[in-house]
Amino acid sequence: MQFSFTDEQQEFRAVLRRFFEETSPPTAVRRLMATEAGWEAGAWRDLNTRLGLCGVHVPEEYGGQGFGFVELGIVLEEMGRALVCAPYFASTVLATTAILNGASPAQKGALLPPLVAGERVATLAFAEPSGCWDAGGVEATATPASGGKFRIDGVKSFVLDGTTADLILVLARRPGSSGEEGLSLLSLAGDAPGLTRAPLQPLDPTRKIARLNFEGAEAELLGEEGGAAAPFAKTMHEAAAMLACEMVGGAERLRESALDYANLRMQFGRPIASFQSMKHKQADMLLEVELAKSAAYYAADAAADSAPDLPAVASLAKAAASEAYLQTAIHTIQIHGGIGFTWDNDTHLWFKRAKSSEAFLGDPTWHRERMIQAWAA
Repeated sequence: MQFSFTDEQQEFRAVLRRFFEETSPPTAVRRLMATEAGWEAGAWRDLNTRLGLCGVHVPEEYGGQGFGFVELGIVLEEMGRALVCAPYFASTVLATTAILNGASPAQKGALLPPLVAGERVATLAFAEPSGCWDAGGVEATATPASGGKFRIDGVKSFVLDGTTADLILVLARRPGSSGEEGLSLLSLAGDAPGLTRAPLQPLDPTRKIARLNFEGAEAELLGEEGGAAAPFAKTMHEAAAMLACEMVGGAERLRESALDYANLRMQFGRPIASFQSMKHKQADMLLEVELAKSAAYYAADAAADSAPDLPAVASLAKAAASEAYLQTAIHTIQIHGGIGFTWDNDTHLWFKRAKSSEAFLGDPTWHRERMIQAWAA
């Protein structure tokens, strides 16, 4: 078991931090979150031509960097710290990982290189208006059609970057099946006939979500028909671990912001950081964030090794990071005082991301239940 990052990984983190501090300051975040798409194609290409981040965990045979989920977790942590506005989680963490887990070798060879190069953006549509984050909530159906294709009928909601993605991966089921039986992973173009995309009003304007309506939209099957349950479950565990890494990056940024402000803000002739109650609060924040980081790092390592306890530790990390991120955001607003909840102060940007990420892929209560079930199995 490795309990620290290597020198190469630390240097990788330093390069990423410098890059994101340069390209994603709060002014850029505010500008992009006000746009309809929420990101810029030029900046997305730059992200890939300069650093090749879309292929971090993709094998070299498909054009990727050949690293693993520990390195991908570092990328997500630094992106969460800078609140980067890009379709990275949708395209790289969800869609690319789903292809790696569920597609055939030939399909991987056709789909992955454009995604790795940043030439295409993909997303994974799995959740539905019911708000269920596992396979049991899937009601969209996939019916065999001519030419080996399938017709998709149903509605998908809370789809990250669903209105701008070029490629849509859809989790649907065989008509009449239930639970984890009869699930298939399919792909279709974002402008395919029978697909209607509509943006939803997000709590977090830095991360766009959409509702997708399928009315007989034709799609190609990825992998085996009815065999997507296991690949999808693995993808969700890995995505939860990566989301935890992103969240602890944002939490660390907020904690540092609160500490800097406490050292700067003067009251009764001295910095408020010198007051005992403030020292206690700062210590509590540090403890919560560091514990959440440890859980996130452990989950990333488990994902990299395809460890048997990945389902449990991924849920543990997601639950811990969700609570630490949101609580740190609340403390940061309180420490900033009256300026903390104004629009001009940047804290609310991370607070909204913390709240939306808490619900995305399942809230802490849901994940703790999943963790107990995984350990009991």
